[in-house]
Amino acid sequence: MTRFDPLIAHAADVKNRRIMDLFEIEDRAADFSATFGDFLFDYSKTAIDPEARQMLLDLAETCDVAGKREAMFSGVKINETENRAVLHTAWRNPDASVLVDGVDVMPALRETLARMQVFAEEVRSGAFTGQGGRITDVVNIGIGGSDLGPAMATLALAPYHDGPRCHFVSNVDGAHIHDTLAGLDPQTTLVIVASKTFTTVETMTNAETARRWMAGRVADPAAQFAAISTATDRTAAFGIPDSRVFGFEDWVGGRYSVWSPIGLSLMIAVGPANFAEFHAGGAAMDRHFRETPFAQNLPVLLALVGIWHNQVLGHATRAVLPYDQRLARLPAYLQQLEMESNGKRVSMDGADLPYDSGPVVWGEPGTNGQHAFYQLIHQGTRIVPCEFMIAAEGHEPDLDHQHLLLAANCLAQSEALLRGRSLDEAREMMRKKGLSGAELDRQARHRLFPGNRPSTTLLYRKLTPFALGAIIALYEHRVFVEGVILGINSFDQWGVELGKELAVALAPVLEGQSDSAGKDGSTRALAERFRALRG
Repeated sequence: MTRFDPLIAHAADVKNRRIMDLFEIEDRAADFSATFGDFLFDYSKTAIDPEARQMLLDLAETCDVAGKREAMFSGVKINETENRAVLHTAWRNPDASVLVDGVDVMPALRETLARMQVFAEEVRSGAFTGQGGRITDVVNIGIGGSDLGPAMATLALAPYHDGPRCHFVSNVDGAHIHDTLAGLDPQTTLVIVASKTFTTVETMTNAETARRWMAGRVADPAAQFAAISTATDRTAAFGIPDSRVFGFEDWVGGRYSVWSPIGLSLMIAVGPANFAEFHAGGAAMDRHFRETPFAQNLPVLLALVGIWHNQVLGHATRAVLPYDQRLARLPAYLQQLEMESNGKRVSMDGADLPYDSGPVVWGEPGTNGQHAFYQLIHQGTRIVPCEFMIAAEGHEPDLDHQHLLLAANCLAQSEALLRGRSLDEAREMMRKKGLSGAELDRQARHRLFPGNRPSTTLLYRKLTPFALGAIIALYEHRVFVEGVILGINSFDQWGVELGKELAVALAPVLEGQSDSAGKDGSTRALAERFRALRG
């Protein structure tokens, strides 16, 4: 028996009930929603009824979400497999005092944050220049959390950009850095290399390429480099002085690091004041998460909805659907956040999990997705829980009519998923088109929408730096709560290691410098064919 069995049994008892039936209860929309400032989280379009909700809330209590939450914020080493604290939240709460191994880590954090602000302002004001004049472009070289976070946030906050243009390189595929640098001037470009250890293969390969590109036009390439790293010996060997190196401790995981110096490119783009507002949004969500009862706590409720859909009902994926083009990278960001955190197969004690862990997370911004994969969501054989996001206001008042159309599409999609279209309704449509008999029935069946498909909606006033910070922190805490309930460590990522190790061994095989002995037949044949195609 698992901790989810009572919920699974309850779901089986009511499996023939439609979500629409739940709206016969007065004020379901109000009862099955929660607020945070001007945010509204609506989960009424799910099959969760009052009994299931209470069981889920009880489960959160039984799993000691509250206790583990306070352990995380207090600097306890809850990342047990790496013996590390988990304190990404500290970066957005710089006035706090947090002890790790009896030492207050906050003074050093504040000093680094102050140095970031000074450097960002120097770049933005022109006090720091390239060897050809004022910095016009910033290239952030990183991968994973060192890329996805700042790349996503910089796009999201485009209306607040008043600094140099920002570009992001992550893939070791040479096409990525080639195409990024092709339109830039080495004399007015700042390159930020983001690698905590300064050994990440993809990042350092791209960094060397950028340095060679820079050397073709400037006398001192390293003078236009900065680093996000704790390995000051390696950054010095690269030629970057300590004054342009910004480090952060191992209690900040990569996918949680946008709040830290990893966000330097974002700070340069939007300015320290807007970056502080971004921090303030995350800090406000932290307070909400710590202080609000579970029944009205957005991160807890979002997590419990996820548990209900995945572990209880067995829906293996979830679609994140922001109706905001500037949040185009948010699904990918949340994909890493969730799947790298909760894509585990053993519990904290190393035992095999007796249930599925995290879901597959994917999505695209609306309305683009409506003309791509919504067909499967509406009429496919698998149920995909959807998480819609929409702002009440856009940033373009002269295009407000388009924002209203965008919002109408967002709300209409969740309504369509809920209601569907019955066979009788589809038949009546075909009858009005003049069809009859077998052809009427055949065409009607193609237009049947089963409905009863779950969704949530996150509504907020406007995508400001504060709002973006709150959204990211909301999802971070959602992942944490789900991890606690699953009984896993959400803060290690050993699954990324094996492929890296094998790649190191395969590189000389592909170069023809060693043989493929010991490789499986498929890998050996692919390596041989690869070498043959290269001549």
